Amino acid sequence: MSETDTARSVTGEDEVVDLCRELIRFDTSNYGDHSGPGERKAAEWVAEKLAEVGLEPEIFESHPGRASTVARIEGADPTRPALLIHGHLDVVPANADDWTHHPFSGEVADGCVWGRGAVDMKDMDAMTLAVVRDRLRSGRKPPRDIVLAFLADEEAGGTWGARHLVDHHPDLFEGVTEAISEVGGFSFTVSEQRRLYLIQTAEKGMHWMKLKVAGTAGHGSMIHRDNAITELSEAVARLGRHRFPVRVTKTTRAFLDELGDALGTELDPEDMESTLARLGGIAKLIGATLSNTANPTQLNAGYKVNVIPGEATAHVDGRFLPGHEDEFLADLDRILGPHVVREDVHSDKAVETSFDGALVEAMQASLLAEDPTAKAIPYMLSGGTDAKSFDDLGIRGFGFAPLKLPPELDFAGMFHGVDERVPVDGLQFGVRVLDRFIDAS
Repeated sequence: MSETDTARSVTGEDEVVDLCRELIRFDTSNYGDHSGPGERKAAEWVAEKLAEVGLEPEIFESHPGRASTVARIEGADPTRPALLIHGHLDVVPANADDWTHHPFSGEVADGCVWGRGAVDMKDMDAMTLAVVRDRLRSGRKPPRDIVLAFLADEEAGGTWGARHLVDHHPDLFEGVTEAISEVGGFSFTVSEQRRLYLIQTAEKGMHWMKLKVAGTAGHGSMIHRDNAITELSEAVARLGRHRFPVRVTKTTRAFLDELGDALGTELDPEDMESTLARLGGIAKLIGATLSNTANPTQLNAGYKVNVIPGEATAHVDGRFLPGHEDEFLADLDRILGPHVVREDVHSDKAVETSFDGALVEAMQASLLAEDPTAKAIPYMLSGGTDAKSFDDLGIRGFGFAPLKLPPELDFAGMFHGVDERVPVDGLQFGVRVLDRFIDAS
């Protein structure tokens, strides 16, 4: 057998695990301030893998070391609108001492690939590469053009990745009307007869904020009524303990109705405790989509124990539901009070699309072909993705990174968590589903 024949005989299922392991071994930790290693080396590696099968990828560096790779695959019918498949190459940082296996080793153990990015989202990057490489090696054109984008900076809001490309290189996405990406298509086992696959059709908007309180500086031994730390601490405590009212969007209503049908019971979003108790490992993921949220994440003030500082600051991760941004901001100002100055560090919109159309039908059909118990249902993501940036180009975004997961695996808890890992057979399942999906879409 020739070297060429050997290459052609390698399938996407054969190489997806190694591709995922190699991607994890690139430390692309994003600290939000360009102090990390960046994505350049990973972007170059992805470009090499695409070039090996005949594509002409381009690398776009928005800031030294911050790079994204983009390529277009010609489809059988160039008159049809194109599909975008996008994923990010950066990951959140990880402390190796906390992990069972080193977070950048890509080790295979207990039937899983371990490492930072295994579920967020180098698994999907690897599945995409595996499917594309297999199809191009075997000469199988997709029905329509596909744009592939492997992006920088998603974990810090996408400024140096998707946002940069949308603002400065929109021509790359000419003709694209729909997109698939992360945090969707994973399974939730209801019973032996039914597995639900959650397709992300909406995501909350964000206001990452800095809070500031000015006070009077002075000696720590004096009686001091105008203490910036005291004022800010009280405001942050009020915000951290506040429970925003339940607001059921159309996506969450559809999710609860579908899940209720599968469970054989009606789920009441107003009774959060009993509703979330039925959701097992995805309870946290879904619970955060029932209301706006604002979580204090950082506090900073002072420089010496006997000096009262003139200013205190805090940072808050705020997320709002589609259609509820104004309500969220008004609630924030009321809770924080008149002495706290609020300014955005990074903000972005909420997005929501309907769960219908040919693309959704293709998702359902491709899942069902590989899992006879599958049913695709819509849900909202509590976080945010690069879909927000592509929405500005009129691209309808879905979270569809298909994985069939064991019921006991805390999938949602591994996002930004310790011991992140993805099952080997889950990756191989995803390759098969994505390959079918491309043909059906």
